Amino acid sequence: MKPSRFDYERPASLAEVIRLIQRDDIVVKIIAGSQSLGPMLNLRLVQPDLLVDITGIPELKRVEVSDDAIVIGACVTHADIEDGRVPDVTGGALSHVARGIAYRAVRNRGTLGGSLVHADPSADWISSLAAIGAEVLIAGPSGQRRMQIDAFMTSVFEVDLGPGEMLEAVRIPRLSRSARWGYHKLCRKTGEFAHAIGVVLHDPERAVCRVVLGATESRPIVMRDARPLFRDGRRLDIDAARKLLTDAGHADALDNQIHLAALKRAVDRAEHP
Repeated sequence: MKPSRFDYERPASLAEVIRLIQRDDIVVKIIAGSQSLGPMLNLRLVQPDLLVDITGIPELKRVEVSDDAIVIGACVTHADIEDGRVPDVTGGALSHVARGIAYRAVRNRGTLGGSLVHADPSADWISSLAAIGAEVLIAGPSGQRRMQIDAFMTSVFEVDLGPGEMLEAVRIPRLSRSARWGYHKLCRKTGEFAHAIGVVLHDPERAVCRVVLGATESRPIVMRDARPLFRDGRRLDIDAARKLLTDAGHADALDNQIHLAALKRAVDRAEHP
């Protein structure tokens, strides 16, 4: 199939984008890499009156490095991160995640912001950045606001964006040199969406011990203080991790076992990078 008819705008400023997406008399969609929206348009699952192309806005492609963090614009691509065009303040975690996203053709065009706003539970960035403790910077009619990325996704394919708001950038904290990081996803073959994602971050210098279980039926399960999941500070307590899943409402024993396997492998990678 082909998309239904729509109008197209390619504004040159963030203010102009916000002005366009505030319109409430028509259906407006933002387009960047189009790796998720494109197929939905072709299948007519989405039928906007206006597409707003944000790829010509310099602020959305910016990369700003500070002593404690990096800010990455929403239109920076997965390939930019994979290929090292974006400094990796996480000691390789960002490039590792980017390298495992879908296929190279997708990574060449797909954007960090697009992946986060699409809010697919099986996507890589929403779970991995929640483990790192990243924040999203949201631009709107009232200016900019910030929020933790694990609160940004509210449900499947839904995020906390109000009328006239858009994701502008992501702020990712710098990990210390002693940080240990593990990420593992289980899928049938390379390039497919994950059936289960496990992420673990130990950063003792920053007093961070965080675990995330992704590719669930809804939002990722985030345990900000994951120390109770570990024996002797290192060995994963499988029973405690299983309870984390069941307490979150995941009752399917087989599905839970798959998620536990992903988490166990993430822990192993953190211990033996």
